[in-house]
Amino acid sequence: MARAYSQVLGTDRRVLRRRQTIEEALDAAVAIMEQAGVGGLSMSEIARRLGMRQPSLYKYFPSLHAVYDALFARGLERSGAAIRAAVEDGPRGVVTIRAAGRALVRWAVENPALAQLLYWRPVPGFAPTAATFAASVEQMDQLRAAFAAAVRAGELHPGAASAEAPRLFTIVLSGLISQQMANEPAADYGTGMFTSLTEAALEMFFARYAPPPRTGAGPPA
Repeated sequence: MARAYSQVLGTDRRVLRRRQTIEEALDAAVAIMEQAGVGGLSMSEIARRLGMRQPSLYKYFPSLHAVYDALFARGLERSGAAIRAAVEDGPRGVVTIRAAGRALVRWAVENPALAQLLYWRPVPGFAPTAATFAASVEQMDQLRAAFAAAVRAGELHPGAASAEAPRLFTIVLSGLISQQMANEPAADYGTGMFTSLTEAALEMFFARYAPPPRTGAGPPA
């Protein structure tokens, strides 16, 4: 019995150590991308920063694209966590959608390397695996549900329940993020030349889907 327990404990420690090494490798990868660009990542440099031989790194990641896939997953998880933290105690509807938009733009400018991987295509030939991208699909499903709820509550025009509105919303946010990172990458969210326009951009977006007057109106032009 004692031997069996020690074997289980040893296995748990190996699993924990493996997870720690993976996280350390991803931390190193983010640091490299921040310094050398997202496309400047290499297995050899990750291994060097971890103090291991490059072949040993392949025990954790079978290829460089596997590292990018894990980084993509990290970006989705952390951006999603930032959004959840921004909306969890707030009212539902448009207020929630606004808060989610602000949180995403802020997270992106504070995490530019991961944001580039999520919103640009800086690595030739790389695409996230279906399993990893499933989290992005889920986030879009949640966004569509939020728009539909706001329509049911009378806060938005019925046209906001279409496929167009969530897509346009992501275009507005990604435009703010991309312009800020491309033109003023060192600025913070509040003072950035483009991110400081987040509220104005959101106002323009929601003006398109303003609820119709009580007498009725057609869909937004």
